[in-house]
Amino acid sequence: MSRLSEKMNKRVAALTPAAILTFNATVSAIPDIVKLTLGEPDFNTPEHVKQAAIKAIEDNESHYTNSRGTEGLRQAAAHFLNTKYGLNYDPDKQVIMTEGATGAIYAALTAMINPGDTVIVPTPIFPLYVPILMLAGAKPIFVDTSDNGFVLSPEKLSAAIEANRDTVKAVILNFPNNPTGVTYHKDDLQKLADVISKYDIICLSDEIYSELTYDGTHVSMGSILPEQTLVMNGVSKSHAMTGWRVGMICGPEDIINEVAKVSEFTITSLTTNAQAAAEEAFKNGMDDALPMKKEYMKRRDLLVAGLEKAGFSCPNPNGAFYVFAKIPDGLNQNSEAFCYDLAKEAKVALIPGSYFLPGGEGYVRISYAASEETIQEAVSRIQKYVDKQTVK
Repeated sequence: MSRLSEKMNKRVAALTPAAILTFNATVSAIPDIVKLTLGEPDFNTPEHVKQAAIKAIEDNESHYTNSRGTEGLRQAAAHFLNTKYGLNYDPDKQVIMTEGATGAIYAALTAMINPGDTVIVPTPIFPLYVPILMLAGAKPIFVDTSDNGFVLSPEKLSAAIEANRDTVKAVILNFPNNPTGVTYHKDDLQKLADVISKYDIICLSDEIYSELTYDGTHVSMGSILPEQTLVMNGVSKSHAMTGWRVGMICGPEDIINEVAKVSEFTITSLTTNAQAAAEEAFKNGMDDALPMKKEYMKRRDLLVAGLEKAGFSCPNPNGAFYVFAKIPDGLNQNSEAFCYDLAKEAKVALIPGSYFLPGGEGYVRISYAASEETIQEAVSRIQKYVDKQTVK
């Protein structure tokens, strides 16, 4: 280690590489591995969306844009949210287009956090929020929801806030949830809103999987508690545009103005042709997710049936494209050891549940953003692996 590296930001030095990506890279080297690891739609971006980007390039739209996003994109995004979820945001004052939902998370947390603040994080949850919190100097307060169907109860939320009343700045919600596929319904959100409204805290509501809601219609926290909620969304999952990196964050004007500063100083502006594509997606592809959702539901049912036959149990995945399955009794209950052994012996790659923080141990996350043939092969191999372990 050089003397200069010792002078680097200690908060950065305390971070470790993303466990999910590290695990995925390691098992990818195994020949003939069947991977159900990453949250990556296997569908292509809709053709009309791609053509909008091509036209933007041909029209030489290759210059900086407004740091909050082009006017057309912000208007289309606001209209999409209003039509789909009844949200009412002024595109000029309450909407920022970000570098994916990740950019929205980073800008929002950086804008709101002071060193020493605490943020309530219901778990299991996608772990990305934690390093961003740590970089900002905040402490995450984990609330394990595994004993409540993976849904944060108002009682647990209230207790966590009261225990950290002098420092708590925000609560993070992610629904439909990654990794469990569980979502919140209107009554659930109203009860949480009743708690949050008693305090001067912000609800950071990550709703990137909103268009992949299978059990009823998605309800946004922004429609329940607009004055204290920052809503994050984007086109990554709804339009199979993960690599285009277009997200958004919406909320009260005074808070959005602070978030906008961080976003501007971080990225200047989004890629221009990607914004043209996203505008087309929101404007003329409002229901582009429907055929994908139909296919995802078929895959979900196929996967759950196969897993349950093999002895796994799963919370009902009513959104996103993940199953969070409990490892059968009698097998190695350390999820990381189980997943490495499964990859080595059965050549099937799943993500250890422990990577998703408290409440995740003993589970595995399985992505069904893969073809039916791939899922069938994975289930077959998992069944053989379980049978072999049971015989032992």
